[in-house]
Amino acid sequence: MIDVETEIKNLIIDTLYLEDISPDDIFSDEPLFGEGLGLDSIDSLELGLAVKKHFKVPLDSDSEETRGHFFSVNTLKTFIESHKNS
Repeated sequence: MIDVETEIKNLIIDTLYLEDISPDDIFSDEPLFGEGLGLDSIDSLELGLAVKKHFKVPLDSDSEETRGHFFSVNTLKTFIESHKNS
């Protein structure tokens, strides 16, 4: 079974068509947006929809808290796991 962290990395790659990147190229503590992976606002919308659909978690795109959950793979993993256990 794939762990949540790897599942998130694969979802990022598949959703955003990052064909030249493997899960090992995505560092779990680095920012997803700006520096780090370098995603932009369009990527955030696509990724947010994919995460909501794939993991069945509630997301409010206007929430500052939601933006914080998408800081890195690790913060996203913590958010997803908190909803799986509730």
